[in-house]
Amino acid sequence: MEKSNQVILISTLIGNIPYICNKSYFMQVEGEHLKGRGAQRHIANRFDANSHELRDDFLNYCAQEGDEPQDLKTLFIDTFPKTIVNKVESPDVGMEYSLNPYQGCEHGCVYCYARNSHEYWGYDAGLDFESRILVKRNAVRLLEKHLAKKSWQASPIVLSGNTDCYQPAEKQFKITRKLLETFLNYRHPVAIITKNALIQRDLDIIKELASYNLIQVNMSITTLEEKTRRLLEPRTASIKKRLETVKKLAEVGVPVNVMTAPIIPGINSHEVLPLIKAAADHGAKSVGYTVVRLNGAIGKIFEQWLKTAMPDRADKVLNQIAACHEGNLNDSQFGRRMRGSGEFAKQIAAQMELGRKKYLKGRSIAPLNCELFEQYRPGQLSLF
Repeated sequence: MEKSNQVILISTLIGNIPYICNKSYFMQVEGEHLKGRGAQRHIANRFDANSHELRDDFLNYCAQEGDEPQDLKTLFIDTFPKTIVNKVESPDVGMEYSLNPYQGCEHGCVYCYARNSHEYWGYDAGLDFESRILVKRNAVRLLEKHLAKKSWQASPIVLSGNTDCYQPAEKQFKITRKLLETFLNYRHPVAIITKNALIQRDLDIIKELASYNLIQVNMSITTLEEKTRRLLEPRTASIKKRLETVKKLAEVGVPVNVMTAPIIPGINSHEVLPLIKAAADHGAKSVGYTVVRLNGAIGKIFEQWLKTAMPDRADKVLNQIAACHEGNLNDSQFGRRMRGSGEFAKQIAAQMELGRKKYLKGRSIAPLNCELFEQYRPGQLSLF
């Protein structure tokens, strides 16, 4: 393919920000897998009438000729929402309230359900989700404001229900650490969902929260095979680091639940029992799982990724996913959507039950302490 040095201005704005790019980077060799990214291209935003495929696959807005496509720069965008604690209306996700310090996630997990939410911010669910990260600079102030409400009754707030609070951006902005300090100051229960070993940085705060039974950590470990991890979750911590993190958390008294989610037929479904054993061996008290479902824009993103990353088994994997969801890649029915249906889904559930009985017998996680908060609520005299 002949390269052109022509510089053009994209007529469609990306997140309302114009980009000047080298035209040669709008093209991708057919079948070439983009290393270091989950999504393999930009896709049209279903809420943006002006969105079109011209911007498909431009990988670096300031690319110079000769750069590798996967050098896509991450852009951090300050945003200042009016509220930060979200009421979770879905009855089958296991949380009542969530707080997301970041929108978008550089981890690049190709199956991530949170990709769809990026479209509401004016970005696409593909490469934009991984490279346009919204940073909620006022998160701590908003949390304090929320906790100060007279109507607020303490209930565990989950960091993060949507995107990972310990994604690479956290190393720079430290918003999650400041939020944990706030939860500790007011003795308010909090839970964490992450797949990044960066959480070890905050062991000092997390250990103290655990001493009051105010925290639970959910560590996501989708596979024990590093090659699979690099393809599925290209910018996450290694499996070795995640298991090490589970062990270190458990050693200081933090209750850890390992999420083997999602289980993807034909990719990691053969690892259910080994995953549970590894979690138990490193100190986890429980395990959870979901069966992958490809809702919204994720179906197209996942299919594109699968055909470039694993072309030899793409059709088999897609057919087995569909077999778990009444013949579709997605199922939106509450309750059933997370576990799937059909024989393959039943086999996964049976393996999970067997693994729990074999490796986690007698272990459980107690409910978090919601009683201390009233003594430490913002504005209470007991703070002084």
